[in-house]
Amino acid sequence: QVQLVESGGGLVQTGGSLRLSCAASGLPFSTYAMAWFRQAPGKERDFVSAISQAGGTKHYADFVKGRFTIFRDNTKNTVYLQMNSLEPEDTAVYYCAATYRQSGLRSVEYDYWGQGTQVTVSS
Repeated sequence: QVQLVESGGGLVQTGGSLRLSCAASGLPFSTYAMAWFRQAPGKERDFVSAISQAGGTKHYADFVKGRFTIFRDNTKNTVYLQMNSLEPEDTAVYYCAATYRQSGLRSVEYDYWGQGTQVTVSS
């Protein structure tokens, strides 16, 4: 049974930082590309960032470039999202996702999803 469990969300002031973690189990983690998506209330789920199986290829949405960093530790079956310079517009539920294909930008490309972690940025 595949499980993706996100953690690290919370309430932070504008300009602050958070590090999200996603611990995976039940799948050969090092063979799966991983991604983060987010969904704000009343909006569609948006791509945030993705990382290839070995971590050599990374993709970022334009709205997070220079502020967020994705990385993974295959020895711990965990992918991370370091978020700096947070803005109120970053408020959303952040989801972790996994795919055995190449890391993509579309949610339909991902096979497994976590339950999400809430990030709230106050102004």
